[in-house]
Amino acid sequence: MAEHEQTSPIQDENQIIAERRLKLKAIREKGIAFPNDFKRSHFAKDLQDKHGSKEREALEGEKIEVAVVGRMMLKRVMGKASFATLQDNSGRIQIFVSDSEVSSETHDEFKRWDMGDIVAARGTLFITKTGELTVHATEVRLIVKSLRPLPEKFKGLTDQEQKYRQRYLDLIMNEDSRDLFKKRSVILQSIRAHMIDEGYLEVETPMMQVIPGGASAKPFVTHHNALDLPLYLRISPELYLKRLVVGGFERVFEINRNFRNEGMSTRHNPEFTMMEFYESYADYNRMMEMTEEIIQKAAMKVCGSLEISYQGKPVDLRKFDRLTMVQAIKKYNPQYTEEQLNDEAWVGAEIKRLGGKLPMSAGLGSLHLALFEECAEGQLWNPTFIIDYPVEVSPLARASDSNPGITERFELFATGRELANGYSELNDPEDQAERFLAQVKQKEAGDDEAMFYDADYVRALEYGMTPTGGCGIGMDRLVMLLADAASIRDVILFPQMRPE
Repeated sequence: MAEHEQTSPIQDENQIIAERRLKLKAIREKGIAFPNDFKRSHFAKDLQDKHGSKEREALEGEKIEVAVVGRMMLKRVMGKASFATLQDNSGRIQIFVSDSEVSSETHDEFKRWDMGDIVAARGTLFITKTGELTVHATEVRLIVKSLRPLPEKFKGLTDQEQKYRQRYLDLIMNEDSRDLFKKRSVILQSIRAHMIDEGYLEVETPMMQVIPGGASAKPFVTHHNALDLPLYLRISPELYLKRLVVGGFERVFEINRNFRNEGMSTRHNPEFTMMEFYESYADYNRMMEMTEEIIQKAAMKVCGSLEISYQGKPVDLRKFDRLTMVQAIKKYNPQYTEEQLNDEAWVGAEIKRLGGKLPMSAGLGSLHLALFEECAEGQLWNPTFIIDYPVEVSPLARASDSNPGITERFELFATGRELANGYSELNDPEDQAERFLAQVKQKEAGDDEAMFYDADYVRALEYGMTPTGGCGIGMDRLVMLLADAASIRDVILFPQMRPE
């Protein structure tokens, strides 16, 4: 190779992998290469919390013996003694390895171990002269040989697409990513606990459905060979949960995945997590109150406050506003007149001017929804319930007794995106059948997001469903808000990606 030539990063990596494979081969020749008999006694964080602030002399006198294990993230070799930092699920702890304690032969083997190897150490706790809690190792063992090099220590893992594709590497290298997914877990635990405290029963309903229902969305289609039957990944659990309400479970909820065959963006992933909940003898006002409580309790659990920040801007979760769709349009577009907003032709032209698409379904209500999405939705920063949706865009919601053209429905928006959708449920089987038929006509006209006719669901309603309130909350988007994440891919461990 000429002097000015350099090896590429791929060549460098291939060379490192080849060298590590030779090391693994040598380990195999000596005995078990991937042992599974080491028993850990403590996690790093527990040791740091309990002993990290102690005085050197006091800790030395306690002679606390520990057994730790973790991925080696740092190593400093200094002749007859070495330091290494191990990272486990909870955090990091330093180990000290010397010829005098583990033997020069073992220490020499340790020196050949690589960053990323999983290492176990047994020994006594002490505090170094620089004040760092450390395990003075009397035994060190290689538990797992890492064949691939970690990203450079100071550069880290910075490529966003690589973070999504190789989430395992992102979690190894980035403490912020680990913390975010721990927050996600805390949020879901908080919500689940609140629902149970409110007397709700957690249930599971089918992921594969003969008829997809409960939302206006394009489903994924699969095939069951034994039954020779097309099946659909669910777009919503709604119709099954309401069947359970018919059956007498008066408060039910489910936290699980939905699948919608739609585009991907910073706020859309084709596979996402929703919580849906239904309560007998409740209406959409009760559902709004529940939604507020759920979000506020989760915020207090992970943020410690209802005044939070999202992407550098304050968000106030102390109060949730309520506006009709037309009120929201006028609030952010005061130039629009009542006459214009009641003129279907004018509203349609304005939607086109703003770059939007006209809705498939006819009616002023559908046009108002499309206009709202173009000129108001993105400006709803603090949490706001948009209430009283038109009947033609709400096929499963109960119509208002005082205004039959609108439904008792809401959607919750915050930071310019939808977080929740709920309503007083339609429990009139004849009305529901008519609305399904209207959806079928839209589907036949080319709307692939229109709903199917679900005869069994209508049959369930014919047995009688209690007056019921229901709501669905997008868990991923809620985590985005409370964890200050810019993209839905940041809060999903394995987001959908194009193949490499």
